[in-house]
Amino acid sequence: MHKPYGVYERMIKRPVDFLLALLAFILLSPIMLVVSVLVRIKLGSPIIFKQERPGKIDPKTGQSKIFRLYKFRTMTDAVDKNGNALSDEERMTAFGQKLRSTSLDELPELWNIIRGDMAIVGPRPLLVQYLPLYNDHQMRRHEVRQGLTGLAQVRGRNAISWEQKFDYDVEYVDHITFAGDVKIIMDTVKTVVSHEGINEAGNVTIEPFKGTKE
Repeated sequence: MHKPYGVYERMIKRPVDFLLALLAFILLSPIMLVVSVLVRIKLGSPIIFKQERPGKIDPKTGQSKIFRLYKFRTMTDAVDKNGNALSDEERMTAFGQKLRSTSLDELPELWNIIRGDMAIVGPRPLLVQYLPLYNDHQMRRHEVRQGLTGLAQVRGRNAISWEQKFDYDVEYVDHITFAGDVKIIMDTVKTVVSHEGINEAGNVTIEPFKGTKE
Protein backbone atom coordinates (compact mmCIF):
# COMPACT_ATOMS: atom_id res chain seq x y z
CA MET A 1 0.00 0.00 0.00
CA HIS A 2 1.24 3.45 -0.91
CA LYS A 3 2.39 5.64 1.97
CA PRO A 4 2.78 9.42 1.49
CA TYR A 5 6.47 10.18 1.75
CA GLY A 6 6.62 13.95 1.41
CA VAL A 7 5.23 16.94 3.31
CA TYR A 8 3.35 18.09 0.21
CA GLU A 9 1.47 14.82 -0.22
CA ARG A 10 0.86 14.30 3.51
CA MET A 11 -0.17 17.78 4.58
CA ILE A 12 -0.52 20.25 1.70
CA LYS A 13 -2.04 18.56 -1.35
CA ARG A 14 -5.58 18.01 0.00
CA PRO A 15 -6.05 21.52 1.55
CA VAL A 16 -4.72 23.14 -1.64
CA ASP A 17 -7.03 20.97 -3.76
CA PHE A 18 -10.01 22.01 -1.64
CA LEU A 19 -9.23 25.73 -1.76
CA LEU A 20 -8.43 25.80 -5.49
CA ALA A 21 -11.51 23.73 -6.38
CA LEU A 22 -13.75 25.96 -4.25
CA LEU A 23 -12.30 29.11 -5.82
CA ALA A 24 -12.64 27.66 -9.32
CA PHE A 25 -16.21 26.54 -8.61
CA ILE A 26 -17.14 30.09 -7.58
CA LEU A 27 -15.30 31.86 -10.42
CA LEU A 28 -16.51 29.44 -13.09
CA SER A 29 -20.12 29.29 -11.88
CA PRO A 30 -21.30 31.74 -14.61
CA ILE A 31 -19.77 29.48 -17.27
CA MET A 32 -21.32 26.41 -15.68
CA LEU A 33 -24.69 28.16 -15.65
CA VAL A 34 -24.42 28.93 -19.36
CA VAL A 35 -23.34 25.36 -20.15
CA SER A 36 -26.26 24.04 -18.05
CA VAL A 37 -28.75 26.09 -20.06
CA LEU A 38 -27.23 24.96 -23.37
CA VAL A 39 -27.24 21.30 -22.31
CA ARG A 40 -30.90 21.59 -21.31
CA ILE A 41 -31.80 23.15 -24.67
CA LYS A 42 -29.71 20.90 -26.91
CA LEU A 43 -29.69 17.58 -25.05
CA GLY A 44 -32.58 17.77 -22.62
CA SER A 45 -32.70 16.50 -19.05
CA PRO A 46 -30.95 15.52 -16.91
CA ILE A 47 -28.30 18.23 -17.31
CA ILE A 48 -25.82 16.47 -15.04
CA PHE A 49 -24.54 12.98 -15.82
CA LYS A 50 -24.04 10.95 -12.63
CA GLN A 51 -22.19 7.67 -12.43
CA GLU A 52 -20.61 5.62 -9.68
CA ARG A 53 -16.83 5.43 -9.95
CA PRO A 54 -14.17 3.71 -7.80
CA GLY A 55 -11.95 6.01 -5.78
CA LYS A 56 -9.11 5.70 -3.30
CA ILE A 57 -8.68 2.38 -1.48
CA ASP A 58 -9.99 2.46 2.08
CA PRO A 59 -7.15 1.12 4.28
CA LYS A 60 -9.70 -0.36 6.71
CA THR A 61 -11.49 -2.49 4.11
CA GLY A 62 -8.82 -2.79 1.43
CA GLN A 63 -11.49 -1.92 -1.12
CA SER A 64 -11.80 1.04 -3.44
CA LYS A 65 -14.36 3.50 -2.08
CA ILE A 66 -17.18 4.05 -4.57
CA PHE A 67 -18.35 7.63 -5.12
CA ARG A 68 -20.76 9.39 -7.46
CA LEU A 69 -19.03 11.32 -10.26
CA TYR A 70 -20.67 14.45 -11.72
CA LYS A 71 -20.23 15.67 -15.30
CA PHE A 72 -22.24 17.65 -17.81
CA ARG A 73 -24.27 15.44 -20.09
CA THR A 74 -22.82 15.07 -23.60
CA MET A 75 -25.08 12.45 -25.25
CA THR A 76 -28.75 12.17 -26.16
CA ASP A 77 -31.10 9.40 -24.99
CA ALA A 78 -31.67 8.13 -28.55
CA VAL A 79 -32.77 4.48 -28.77
CA ASP A 80 -33.49 2.01 -31.55
CA LYS A 81 -36.92 0.57 -32.37
CA ASN A 82 -36.50 -2.02 -29.61
CA GLY A 83 -35.79 0.59 -26.97
CA ASN A 84 -32.07 -0.14 -26.76
CA ALA A 85 -29.65 2.76 -26.48
CA LEU A 86 -27.85 3.58 -29.71
CA SER A 87 -24.06 3.53 -29.92
CA ASP A 88 -22.01 6.37 -28.44
CA GLU A 89 -21.25 7.62 -31.96
CA GLU A 90 -24.97 7.85 -32.79
CA ARG A 91 -25.91 9.53 -29.50
CA MET A 92 -23.06 12.04 -29.54
CA THR A 93 -23.94 15.42 -31.05
CA ALA A 94 -21.61 18.12 -32.33
CA PHE A 95 -22.42 20.12 -29.21
CA GLY A 96 -21.59 17.19 -26.92
CA GLN A 97 -18.33 16.58 -28.77
CA LYS A 98 -17.44 20.25 -28.31
CA LEU A 99 -18.02 19.99 -24.58
CA ARG A 100 -15.70 17.00 -24.41
CA SER A 101 -12.96 18.46 -26.60
CA THR A 102 -12.84 21.58 -24.42
CA SER A 103 -13.24 19.55 -21.19
CA LEU A 104 -16.16 21.79 -20.18
CA ASP A 105 -18.16 18.65 -19.47
CA GLU A 106 -15.83 17.93 -16.54
CA LEU A 107 -16.39 21.20 -14.64
CA PRO A 108 -18.95 19.63 -12.24
CA GLU A 109 -16.14 17.37 -11.00
CA LEU A 110 -14.93 20.40 -9.05
CA TRP A 111 -17.71 19.47 -6.61
CA ASN A 112 -16.18 15.99 -6.28
CA ILE A 113 -12.86 17.60 -5.39
CA ILE A 114 -14.48 19.88 -2.81
CA ARG A 115 -16.20 16.86 -1.24
CA GLY A 116 -12.92 14.94 -1.05
CA ASP A 117 -13.87 12.23 -3.55
CA MET A 118 -11.18 13.39 -5.96
CA ALA A 119 -8.01 15.45 -6.27
CA ILE A 120 -7.05 18.00 -8.91
CA VAL A 121 -4.21 15.73 -10.06
CA GLY A 122 -4.33 11.94 -9.88
CA PRO A 123 -5.31 8.89 -11.93
CA ARG A 124 -8.63 9.47 -13.70
CA PRO A 125 -11.63 7.70 -12.10
CA LEU A 126 -12.74 4.92 -14.44
CA LEU A 127 -15.62 2.42 -14.34
CA VAL A 128 -16.52 0.20 -11.38
CA GLN A 129 -16.70 -2.77 -13.74
CA TYR A 130 -12.95 -2.49 -14.40
CA LEU A 131 -11.97 -3.22 -10.78
CA PRO A 132 -11.86 -7.04 -11.11
CA LEU A 133 -9.94 -6.73 -14.39
CA TYR A 134 -6.89 -4.95 -12.97
CA ASN A 135 -3.74 -6.88 -12.15
CA ASP A 136 -1.92 -6.05 -8.91
CA HIS A 137 0.24 -3.42 -10.59
CA GLN A 138 -2.71 -1.66 -12.24
CA MET A 139 -4.76 -1.72 -9.03
CA ARG A 140 -2.14 0.52 -7.42
CA ARG A 141 -3.69 3.46 -9.29
CA HIS A 142 -6.33 3.43 -6.55
CA GLU A 143 -3.85 3.96 -3.72
CA VAL A 144 -4.45 7.72 -4.04
CA ARG A 145 -7.45 9.93 -4.78
CA GLN A 146 -8.51 9.90 -8.41
CA GLY A 147 -7.94 13.16 -10.28
CA LEU A 148 -9.54 15.71 -12.55
CA THR A 149 -6.40 15.35 -14.65
CA GLY A 150 -3.32 13.18 -14.43
CA LEU A 151 -0.04 12.07 -15.92
CA ALA A 152 -1.75 9.79 -18.44
CA GLN A 153 -3.94 12.65 -19.64
CA VAL A 154 -0.96 14.83 -20.54
CA ARG A 155 0.91 11.94 -22.15
CA GLY A 156 -1.72 10.86 -24.61
CA ARG A 157 -5.14 11.03 -22.94
CA ASN A 158 -7.37 8.58 -24.88
CA ALA A 159 -4.87 8.06 -27.71
CA ILE A 160 -2.65 5.61 -25.78
CA SER A 161 -3.30 2.01 -24.75
CA TRP A 162 -4.87 1.09 -21.44
CA GLU A 163 -1.62 -0.53 -20.32
CA GLN A 164 0.38 2.63 -21.03
CA LYS A 165 -2.24 4.69 -19.23
CA PHE A 166 -2.09 2.51 -16.12
CA ASP A 167 1.71 2.54 -16.13
CA TYR A 168 1.61 6.35 -16.09
CA ASP A 169 -0.96 6.26 -13.27
CA VAL A 170 1.28 4.09 -11.10
CA GLU A 171 4.30 6.22 -11.99
CA TYR A 172 2.38 9.21 -10.65
CA VAL A 173 1.41 7.37 -7.45
CA ASP A 174 5.10 6.70 -6.78
CA HIS A 175 6.25 10.27 -7.53
CA ILE A 176 3.76 12.80 -6.11
CA THR A 177 5.38 16.21 -5.75
CA PHE A 178 4.23 19.82 -5.81
CA ALA A 179 6.39 20.60 -8.86
CA GLY A 180 5.06 17.51 -10.62
CA ASP A 181 1.43 18.47 -9.98
CA VAL A 182 2.02 22.02 -11.23
CA LYS A 183 3.63 20.68 -14.42
CA ILE A 184 0.73 18.29 -15.03
CA ILE A 185 -1.79 21.12 -14.60
CA MET A 186 0.12 23.35 -17.03
CA ASP A 187 0.48 20.51 -19.54
CA THR A 188 -3.25 19.79 -19.19
CA VAL A 189 -4.08 23.34 -20.24
CA LYS A 190 -1.85 22.93 -23.30
CA THR A 191 -3.45 19.57 -24.14
CA VAL A 192 -6.99 20.94 -23.88
CA VAL A 193 -6.16 24.00 -25.98
CA SER A 194 -4.49 21.89 -28.68
CA HIS A 195 -7.18 19.14 -28.47
CA GLU A 196 -4.48 16.46 -28.44
CA GLY A 197 -5.39 12.83 -27.75
CA ILE A 198 -9.10 13.44 -27.17
CA ASN A 199 -10.24 10.15 -28.69
CA GLU A 200 -8.89 7.09 -30.38
CA ALA A 201 -8.89 7.43 -34.15
CA GLY A 202 -12.41 6.89 -35.48
CA ASN A 203 -14.08 6.56 -32.10
CA VAL A 204 -16.10 8.95 -29.98
CA THR A 205 -14.97 7.20 -26.80
CA ILE A 206 -12.06 4.91 -25.99
CA GLU A 207 -12.61 1.16 -26.30
CA PRO A 208 -13.60 -0.51 -23.00
CA PHE A 209 -10.82 -2.07 -20.91
CA LYS A 210 -11.07 -5.86 -21.11
CA GLY A 211 -8.11 -6.83 -18.97
CA THR A 212 -4.43 -7.22 -19.72
CA LYS A 213 -3.26 -10.44 -21.34
CA GLU A 214 -0.37 -11.90 -19.39
